[in-house]
Amino acid sequence: MQKCSFCGRRPVIHQRYSGVYRCDRCLIESVEKRFRHTIADKDMISPGDKVIVAVSGGKDSVALMHLLANYSTHKNVELAVLTIDEGISGYRDESLKLAREGSKELGLKHVVVSFEEAFGETLDQMAASLNETGKPDTCTYCGILRRSLLNQAARELGADKLATAHNLDDEVQTIMLNYIRGDLARLSRFDVNPPGREEFVPRIKPLRNIPEKEITIYALLKDFEAQIAECSYISGLRTNVRDFVNELEASHPTTKFKILRMFEKLKPHLPDVSEGFELKECKICGEPTPEGLCRPCELLEQLGLGRRKKKIISN
Repeated sequence: MQKCSFCGRRPVIHQRYSGVYRCDRCLIESVEKRFRHTIADKDMISPGDKVIVAVSGGKDSVALMHLLANYSTHKNVELAVLTIDEGISGYRDESLKLAREGSKELGLKHVVVSFEEAFGETLDQMAASLNETGKPDTCTYCGILRRSLLNQAARELGADKLATAHNLDDEVQTIMLNYIRGDLARLSRFDVNPPGREEFVPRIKPLRNIPEKEITIYALLKDFEAQIAECSYISGLRTNVRDFVNELEASHPTTKFKILRMFEKLKPHLPDVSEGFELKECKICGEPTPEGLCRPCELLEQLGLGRRKKKIISN
């Protein structure tokens, strides 16, 4: 019978990429150590910062909320929770409840912004109109609209940083997607906060060096109330990339870490697409955009919708 490589207790996971076994206590310690190291290594948070953590109610974001809550009590950091309610029947209802209860348990302010209030329809209602050829799939719509609301809400809340729960798997999938699409502009902007642009709240990803599986086990070991189910709208090329990378990792452990590390080595050599890049105000919503119409408003127009109001946080 295998034993924990560090203390000899019964293991809960075999980290094939490192060749070690970890018991429950050693895995918890490892996750928390990597979380703190990532923050310190990338200088993500400074004393006195106001950090808004995006919490969907899923395992990753709930784990991040708890980790940041503990971190903030020792680092003079103000923390609040932000949830985007897309309006996905039978899925977001449960996770929204978990996000609300979790933030209350930690004594954190919790703000909810809904698609219906901001755009006039839920994602379910939008999805019913997305069967026409040539339109992006529902998952694409959701991602673009949700990111826009996260940035706007965090800015209105006065955030210095917006923390998202992207894990190693998420990061690698996005990198590979941009490679496959040949999207050099997106690749060069990936994981970069636009300098000196107050319209964009800098994003931080403290879980980016931790595999999804380990965060799931960590959340279970810590007995966090979190949603495990996957959104029914997940589809498209990202799912193919996810399956492809997982197959590679199964045959060749360390693949995911190597993809991330190689990108980090390449990033300084990518062309700077920000040169000559001028931001304007979207003619509809006023959000920053390189064109006269921002991408979220462009998508909403295709559905005959628009942002109901420019300000989404009521004081």
